[in-house]
Amino acid sequence: MTAIDRGSDMPEPQDGAGLARAGRLACFCPPGAPAPGSAGLETEGRWSPGVATLAGGFALSVLSQSLTLGMLPLAGRLLAPSPHLMSAPYIAMLSGAALATFPASFLLDAFGRRAALALGASLGVAGGLIMAWALSLSQFAPFCLGAFWLGVAQGFSLFYRHEAALGSDSRGRARAALIVFGSGALAGLIGPALAGVVAQYAPEKLFAATALAAAATQVLVLVLAVLTTARAPILPSAAVSRATEAPDWKAFVAPSAIAALAWFGMTAAMVGAPGAMSGCGVAAPDIFSVVSWHVIAMYAPAFFAGALARRLGADVTAGLGLALVAGAWALEIHAGDAWRFAAALIVVAVGWSLATAGASLRLYRARKKPSRAMLAAHDALLFVSAMGGAFAAAFLPVS
Repeated sequence: MTAIDRGSDMPEPQDGAGLARAGRLACFCPPGAPAPGSAGLETEGRWSPGVATLAGGFALSVLSQSLTLGMLPLAGRLLAPSPHLMSAPYIAMLSGAALATFPASFLLDAFGRRAALALGASLGVAGGLIMAWALSLSQFAPFCLGAFWLGVAQGFSLFYRHEAALGSDSRGRARAALIVFGSGALAGLIGPALAGVVAQYAPEKLFAATALAAAATQVLVLVLAVLTTARAPILPSAAVSRATEAPDWKAFVAPSAIAALAWFGMTAAMVGAPGAMSGCGVAAPDIFSVVSWHVIAMYAPAFFAGALARRLGADVTAGLGLALVAGAWALEIHAGDAWRFAAALIVVAVGWSLATAGASLRLYRARKKPSRAMLAAHDALLFVSAMGGAFAAAFLPVS
């Protein structure tokens, strides 16, 4: 791959896909054509390795997240100087994710996928290591700092699904994004086994070892990001002039509001449940196992959400998801054992997944292709809503 040499006889790309930018190497291709070595996401009904790479990176990112989901509230409960601060590490992680959305969007556009996603993963590695160090010394503030940097990596990782959508035509956009999103279910399948290994070999330093495992997973994300193509693949039929087509921000409001409600409810349930389970005598490895099933239920419905939305409509699918989130709350408030907590977390996760998928489908199927700025604003609002749910978890009955 070499930097573009703009000869006088070369045609000017119309969509900006072939333009060289500072810090990025690219090769010249016809407007809208995929770069060599990076096939389009969907070609004649077949899915290229481009989507597999994105799905693999997202699944590893979710695995790192799943390892910390159960640990953050429990460690916060032990280290926090006040019970109302037990959700501070989780809020710090969500804050990092929210703050990362716009820089991730800019870096993906300016420097390409490889540089941006590798940077996000490297910050996740640093966050996991800081968390492990802080847990070893029982330091609350550094623990929150490590959670913040791990959250930054999470903010970058959500763009995997957007990269799949932006590299696809209007018909394959939503399907490509849902395939990447659904790959996160693999993390839930691997999570219990990995958590069991950690508990077996480091029972006295379970939380610190879990943070190290999350950092090691981010190393794999970093390796995969370095090996991936520099730019998102773009189909010839998806080549649209982003410079001249203004995004439809009206199409942003409703999907973002629906998804924000789902993220608020799911996060409030997730943050409060581990502490409540611990108070009911559930052991930490069992809590991690419940969280892993929760993660599976978060992402697995994405594989059939598209078919459900085609049958019922994206709005009905999202509404069904919100109803499940509300029903899960009624179940969790009255839960008193691991099985009922697990059922509540699975139901709230399925509801979150359907609401998020329905909102994403509505956003991706808008008349105009969403811009990176619109997608960044969408994700930022979701994380801010999740932060609100984490704040609420400290004062709700389930806590």
